[in-house]
Amino acid sequence: MNNPVLDTEGLPRFTAIRPEHVEPAIEEILADNRRRLDEILARAAPPSWENTIEPLESINDRLSKAWSPIVHMNAVVNNEALRTAHNACLPKISEYHTEQGQNERLFRALGAIRESDEFTRLDRAQQQTIHHALRDFRLAGVALPAREKARFKVNAQRLAQLASKFEENLLDASNSWQKVITDPALLAGLPQAAQRMARQAAEREGQEGWRLTLDFPIYHAVMTYAEDRALRRELYEAWNTRASDAGPDANRWDNQPIMEEILALRHEQARLLGLQNYAELSLQTKMARSTGEVLEFLEDLAKRSHARALSELAEVRRFAREAHGLDPLEAWDIGFYSEKLRHSRFQLSAEDLRPYFPIDKVLTGLFAVVERLYGIRIAERTGVETWHADVRFHEIRDAEGELQGQFYTDLHARANKRGGAWMDECRVRWRTADGVQTPVAYLTCNLTPPAEPGTPALLTHEEVLTLFHEFGHGLHHMLTQVDWPSVSGINGVPWDAVELPSQLMENWAWERPALDLFASHYQSGATLPAELLQQLEASRNFQSAMQMVRQIEFALFDFRVHLEPEPPSGTRIYQILDEVRQRVAVLKPPAFNRFPSSFAHIFGGGYAAGYYSYKWAEVLSADAYSRFEEEGIFNPQTGRSFLGSILEKGGSEDAMVLFEAFRGRKPSIEPLLRQSGLAA
Repeated sequence: MNNPVLDTEGLPRFTAIRPEHVEPAIEEILADNRRRLDEILARAAPPSWENTIEPLESINDRLSKAWSPIVHMNAVVNNEALRTAHNACLPKISEYHTEQGQNERLFRALGAIRESDEFTRLDRAQQQTIHHALRDFRLAGVALPAREKARFKVNAQRLAQLASKFEENLLDASNSWQKVITDPALLAGLPQAAQRMARQAAEREGQEGWRLTLDFPIYHAVMTYAEDRALRRELYEAWNTRASDAGPDANRWDNQPIMEEILALRHEQARLLGLQNYAELSLQTKMARSTGEVLEFLEDLAKRSHARALSELAEVRRFAREAHGLDPLEAWDIGFYSEKLRHSRFQLSAEDLRPYFPIDKVLTGLFAVVERLYGIRIAERTGVETWHADVRFHEIRDAEGELQGQFYTDLHARANKRGGAWMDECRVRWRTADGVQTPVAYLTCNLTPPAEPGTPALLTHEEVLTLFHEFGHGLHHMLTQVDWPSVSGINGVPWDAVELPSQLMENWAWERPALDLFASHYQSGATLPAELLQQLEASRNFQSAMQMVRQIEFALFDFRVHLEPEPPSGTRIYQILDEVRQRVAVLKPPAFNRFPSSFAHIFGGGYAAGYYSYKWAEVLSADAYSRFEEEGIFNPQTGRSFLGSILEKGGSEDAMVLFEAFRGRKPSIEPLLRQSGLAA
């Protein structure tokens, strides 16, 4: 086979894929899929699961397997040629999906299956596949008149392009900024690991001194530890004005027009479907039943945490003034003096813990935790093609040795790699006549890389939590026992429930029995001292209320901009943000802050009118973990219950039904308040 993108039988051939392969392969698959769909619908026999849905799943799975490595490589080894090839395919793929979603013959065929006697004989996953498909047909505009249907399709294509452009602008703006420092005095306070990263970054560019960038490990280190206040302010401004009309690269990659067009098109899509706004459209596929319920949920959390957040902010202001003579406290001072306050109170710095979290041991411990919980085995496999030398590949097997899942890990920050951390699908579980297609995941982070060649990467505890979080998503994808792609793994799971397994996993990174599996000094091998663990536990809820209201601020802003009676543009976007901050925030950032221009979760990712999902799912995860606390954090029966009730079921059943099957009741907010130190 000449084009490696077309080879979808095994794992992706990353080393063979070139930008020039992408567009021809995708065009060929789309043409084949359209032809096969016509053949499916032309059959004289009444539509059935076997003659309609199975072949439909097959053609869509082939497209997904071909497109997945392209999307992934565009995020982690981005270059101009690959970006061009990726972007050329976006409108074509969007057109294909909208065209399929508006296919009235296919819609009628699935409707006929649902009304047939066969439907009652299908299993729950098959029935849910049909329910979701019929819902998605309606949300794709299948019932619209021809003119509105055409407009809906054009909008969908444009939205796909705009989301990609938003991400590109953010990546380019992040990559562009640098500050080369030759005076070591300016780096006072910066941990040695961060200084070595900056030195290596300068050496790679043939520069003298230290090169500071907006890679998150560097940015976070400066904002948390750099004694030089002017340096902190400079990086704060560069970070918080990325891809905007302000800051050092003002107007060069301005995302403001893109945000406005995205909001306008989303609003129009909702109105075409007979809904009032995009927030209503977003909730059609989520657990929350109404926009009012979401707003009430967020405002209730804000009320429970706002007074405590004000007290926490007053405390750090008082500390900065009395202990360090600083007044007033600015946005670029918060992280720095909060860390000093944390150290003063708990005698603990995030850097104190790094030596106890070498990445290989953390991974080994993470795997040991889930092996004990779910009765699985994880082992590395070598000789697999990857996209970068840092990437590793592992397999998950059950107690009998049967292959359950596979995953790639790409864990360190580097140039031309999208920021953040995420799990994405490479392959989904699917049972065919040839057997079960093994689910495969990408686990991507931007953790601190090794300080020197041949030395292990040493993580902060926050980075350990990130790794546990993303692996929780991976388990949801890989441990599914659902045989149909549309509801397998995370597919078909409401967005406000999909964070449950990931947030749940974070809890074990706080527990002594779990930490004993991996927290040991990278040189001496000594386990994490009891004193350090006590300090870590004592500091767990340090400024938790400030963190809570910050997340609520993001969630309310996201929901409000999608709830407006008319799509906001210009200064209105920032007016909404200001209104939200007046209501829930405790710290007002400087006027030059352009946070929305880098809010990729809602303008480039899948969290539009859904960022509240993090807090919604946190209620579920804290309550779910309370059962482990009651029955034992390594209780195998509890672990198998979560596996069977949540992880294995994917989107095959209503999310609330699955939660109640595990917890024995509806979710309670009290465990989250207790876990966050906010309980009355």
